[in-house]
Amino acid sequence: MASVWWPCLVLALFSSLAASGFPRSPLRLLGKRSLPEGLVDDIEVYSTKINCKVTSRFAHNVITTRAVNRADKAKEVFFDAELPKTGFITNFTLTIDGVTYPGNIKEKEVAKKQYEKAVSQGKTAGLVKASGRKLEKFTVSVNVAAGSKVTFELTYEELLKRHKGKYEMYLKVQPKQLVKNFEIEVNIFEPQGISTLDAEASFITNDLLGSALTKSFSGKKGHVSFKPSLDQQRSCPTCTDSLLNGDFTVTYDVNRESPANVQIVNGYFVHFFAPQGLPVVPKNVVFVIDVSGSMSGRKIQQTRDALLKILEDVKEDDYLNFILFSGGVTTWKDQLVQATPENLQEAKTFVKNIRDQGLTNINDALLRAIHMLNQAQEEHLVPERSTSIIIMLTDGDANTGESRPDKIRENVRNAIEGKFPLYNLGFGRNLDYSFLESMALENHGLARRIYEDSDADLQLQGFYEEVANPLLTSVQLEYPDNAIQGLTQSSYQHFYDGSEIVVAGRLVDEDTNSFKADVKGQGALNDLIYTENVDVKDMEKALKEQDYIFGNYIERLWAYLTIEQLLEKRKNAQGEEKENLTAQALDLSLKYHFVTPLTSMVVTKPEDSEDQASIADKPGEDAEAISAVPSTAYQVSYQPPQSPYYYVDGDPHFIIQVPEKDDAICFNIDEEPGTVLRLVRDPVTGLTVNGQIIGDKRDSPDSNTRKTYFGKLGIASAQRDFRVEVTTEKITLWSGAASTTLSWLDTVTVTQDELSVTINRKKNVMISFGHGVTFVVVLHHLWKKHPVYPDFLGFYVTDSHRLSAQTHGLLGQFFHPFDFEVSDIHPGADPTKPDATMVVKNHQLTVTRGSQKNYGKDTRAGVKVNCWFVHNNGEGLIDGVHTDYIVSSLF
Repeated sequence: MASVWWPCLVLALFSSLAASGFPRSPLRLLGKRSLPEGLVDDIEVYSTKINCKVTSRFAHNVITTRAVNRADKAKEVFFDAELPKTGFITNFTLTIDGVTYPGNIKEKEVAKKQYEKAVSQGKTAGLVKASGRKLEKFTVSVNVAAGSKVTFELTYEELLKRHKGKYEMYLKVQPKQLVKNFEIEVNIFEPQGISTLDAEASFITNDLLGSALTKSFSGKKGHVSFKPSLDQQRSCPTCTDSLLNGDFTVTYDVNRESPANVQIVNGYFVHFFAPQGLPVVPKNVVFVIDVSGSMSGRKIQQTRDALLKILEDVKEDDYLNFILFSGGVTTWKDQLVQATPENLQEAKTFVKNIRDQGLTNINDALLRAIHMLNQAQEEHLVPERSTSIIIMLTDGDANTGESRPDKIRENVRNAIEGKFPLYNLGFGRNLDYSFLESMALENHGLARRIYEDSDADLQLQGFYEEVANPLLTSVQLEYPDNAIQGLTQSSYQHFYDGSEIVVAGRLVDEDTNSFKADVKGQGALNDLIYTENVDVKDMEKALKEQDYIFGNYIERLWAYLTIEQLLEKRKNAQGEEKENLTAQALDLSLKYHFVTPLTSMVVTKPEDSEDQASIADKPGEDAEAISAVPSTAYQVSYQPPQSPYYYVDGDPHFIIQVPEKDDAICFNIDEEPGTVLRLVRDPVTGLTVNGQIIGDKRDSPDSNTRKTYFGKLGIASAQRDFRVEVTTEKITLWSGAASTTLSWLDTVTVTQDELSVTINRKKNVMISFGHGVTFVVVLHHLWKKHPVYPDFLGFYVTDSHRLSAQTHGLLGQFFHPFDFEVSDIHPGADPTKPDATMVVKNHQLTVTRGSQKNYGKDTRAGVKVNCWFVHNNGEGLIDGVHTDYIVSSLF
């Protein structure tokens, strides 16, 4: 029901002289000056492209701006983009002279710590996020050397919601200078087929728009392109400033031969439901209006104007009443009355005489409205198949009667008992919006901010239009039992004409051939059931025919919708429930790389030979209009202790340091790729570490020439129900069933109780279980096209003193003191590697002097470690034989 704004942007690019004392304000660019073509302060923006791909309402948007510094000195270049509040940023990169600096999504607390560290050292970097009426502002700056080029690329995604019968794509365009290559391209693919498609711009005449704009649709595909030439961008024929400053809007809708549409791709489904042609369910509406002193002047006048317009649209089958509240509560009528012409005329007279006065008693006004609606239903004063709603408008906080927000929420919740929705409209910013929103959400409604502006009456009227025509009540979407996981919200009190219900989930059995979905609802005349039967294989085949799908779009749509709904539930949750909702939303945000209220994006930037970063946050509705967030990001460098050390690295070489001997023992394990080996197991603390072997890229079946390595490591704590899986591609953390996936491109620390996981970008990951147990996994990242050697992992135990005496495993058995003696050193088969006799664990072995590399400190070159090599898979050194340590899986 919320108004939908297109997931694109306001674009602006501007500059200021670096380290020169010139102001950084963009206002300098707005005046008309005689400037070289396309140049502002010696910064030329030569390309701006906005590429938007919409597949089944889910929009994937990439904004790319390219600029060059034409000056003879370094300059600071700024990139602005205004995004819809419902959009989630998924990626941002800076590319300077061919070198790309990526943005990484991190937990907000992790980014905050980086920010606080930067502030404590007096360092800042410029990034500002601002919240406006419909948009959020993203700004980042970077120093660009003389003659250098910079490319900014921002990606974000959003599920378009249907509003008044159309999907509306709203672009706020403002490049602030002439751009040689400026283009907006929108590609739409809708499996239901596109029924209408239009585009318009507020900043250009229809004559000029026609030659710069192309739009077309046929069947399932639609296309819009806006590509103005330099002359079409000029504010006048001889001007060098741009007229591209305003709104560019694309609207479309889909064919609705069936009220429901189910789509399934790669084990995920989405169900769209929007019936048409149904009679409107009569509604019983009570308007609860704040008339306290703070509503005086333009606010009360705009409220009167909006209510008079609304009364013109009320249907004769509807019932209504008005409740005014200030210090006390006043009702227009003692009970609901039908919207007959006579009653509507009397209502208009009442509205015209509304005056402001006194304090703000929200509690009593809402309880009076709820009682009025309950009484009307119980005494059959309204039609049996009607539906009830409350719309409250206020501009302030409760300050008389019951004024405690939590108590008011409790009173309202207990009175409504889930029977009908409450819609709260907050007028202006001098109010507790989170209170209004929480109270609305827990009573199946929503909150909307009404901005103090000349169009406030239109905002009020527009909201009423969204809820004016309920077509169904008690809507329930149902799916086969035990066939679906991760189902998003599937029950709704109302379906309003012109909107759409969207439900998504995962199939338990991805190989299922058929899928059934039922929608049940109560209409104005009778109850309805809509059934949709889908042939899964035919569906997937049909969807693969189009060109616009971007990756796993239904899975990402499901993740987006799930996060959005978890965040809504979280607003009203307390204690453990809130913690669980937060953890679920955070895990999904990190896994799918969404900037949400729980995550931040750290943008790495080259500054003064140090890695600096800006933090991009997603502000909430209560956020300040502008909030500066300067920050610097630092890599956490790992310094392993000097002694003792135990590790396995390379082919795979196990190295055991024996401090008492100032020496080391090493051995290899030769096993087939895919084998999983138990490295550490402590039955007391519940810690285990297992590693899976991978082979090199050679096809040779000869195990004597083939090299093997560790390609996966699984680290688990049974007591904490915590697991970490490290591969050469990613790091996955599980806390119970909830998972978080991180990349080797991250520099991030994740903490939970005494647990700590720190990723050092492309180097290593350090896992600590409190003070006393620390493991480090080293990434060996080789040339991707290397003909023989793959990427592989090394495992280092840097602290084990808190593990119990019962710890075992190929490495774990050596965490406790043991002794050995070496004698009879003599030349071996290799003159450079002498042999010797070793007595260890009551075994007499022939060993060979050699060396291995320790990559704990230096992940590139390593440090040479001399050791005595035990042959035959460590036979005689390890307890039992090496096959005793083979296990079935990583966990």
